[in-house]
Amino acid sequence: MKSDFTDRLRLKDEKENPEIVNNNIQSGIVFRGTNLWILVFAIFVASLGLNVNSTAVIIGAMLISPLMGPIMGIGYSVGINNATILKKSIYNYLVATFTALTTSTIYFLITPLYDAHSEILARTTPTVYDVVIALFGGFAGMLATASKIKGNVIPGVAIATALMPPLCTAGYGIATLRLNFFLGAIYLYIINSVFIAVAAFLVVKSLRYPRIHMATSNLEIVAKRTIYLVVLITLIPSVYFAYDLVKRDEFNKNAEKFISIEANFPNDYLLNKKIDSKERHITLIYGGREISEAEIKTLKGKLKNYHLQDTKLNIRQGFAYDNARDESSDKTGDQTFQLLQQASFELNEYKRKDDSLRKLTELGKDIHSELKIIYPSLISSILQPAIKFNKDSTPASTFLAVLKYNGKLQKPDLLKIETLLKKRLKTDSVLLILE
Repeated sequence: MKSDFTDRLRLKDEKENPEIVNNNIQSGIVFRGTNLWILVFAIFVASLGLNVNSTAVIIGAMLISPLMGPIMGIGYSVGINNATILKKSIYNYLVATFTALTTSTIYFLITPLYDAHSEILARTTPTVYDVVIALFGGFAGMLATASKIKGNVIPGVAIATALMPPLCTAGYGIATLRLNFFLGAIYLYIINSVFIAVAAFLVVKSLRYPRIHMATSNLEIVAKRTIYLVVLITLIPSVYFAYDLVKRDEFNKNAEKFISIEANFPNDYLLNKKIDSKERHITLIYGGREISEAEIKTLKGKLKNYHLQDTKLNIRQGFAYDNARDESSDKTGDQTFQLLQQASFELNEYKRKDDSLRKLTELGKDIHSELKIIYPSLISSILQPAIKFNKDSTPASTFLAVLKYNGKLQKPDLLKIETLLKKRLKTDSVLLILE
């Protein structure tokens, strides 16, 4: 049983001829002519996807990007000790990186949209998890290159390791003069590059490809130590960022639990809350009667029960109710308190509706941009939550989508649009109407 399982893991006849692998690797290294133009176009597409916050467009850009070539070349050349291929790979890697940064910077300088959406923000805080993704993605990519059976592995690796979005985000950082965006994104790009190359190196070593021996053993030792140093320098900060990410997530969960269980006062309403995991601050804004110092002190004393003992708790009060009332003003005071409390509730409800409307407007804008990219003939779109009444008069929630196109769409196009709308609106029911 054990030998059968081990036998299944062997490449056997699937292993590609080392000469063919060498030729394939070298053909993907050089950035000139077609390869360079494809990179430029892919960068423009990825930048546009980041700009309009469209995951689908970003994935499309990653699929057509040729950036993997020189990175795999670096790992491969180190694995077989080929200095010529290594120099060519590093040179073309730098050319590709410079070209991509320049292209994305130009795009973000000329685009009228400057907001940093979630797709951009996701590329500014790399962690050790990105190291793991790049490493195993590199394993899959190099193994597919070394095998006769490639399938759809290379496109999948290009998506998983995500080399394009960090470069475009770095270009966004340069164009908008946001150094933190540039540093975070370029570090993520370096992480992905280094560990894809490391994975390629390890696969080449394990497959025992013919190696070119250096002039002296000292040179080989220096080369190995250089590799270990680069890996270590790249890995250490990512481990710190991952630890910081876990600690912040833990802080947010503890803070939410503390607020929901402990931060409740009679005749008071929590108007707003702000949790700052970086500074370890919690700010609570209440409406209603005035909260006494003793109550606030008691609440702060409970922080340690939720592992928040080093957290600064700030209590702010909106509508305060003065308890120092004489008997003759009790009735009037009660009415005033009720009015103030009702006003605070209405204000919070208005704020909730305003936030919901703003989010729906932003979402509608993003969806319209995505549809416009897929179908340039789109003229206008209307997205609106609605209530649909069935035959038995039972109401059901749905989304009304009214789209106006220049020309006629086929049935497959309508199904594609409906699927996209359901996914982006996170609903099972969409009523699609074409004008």
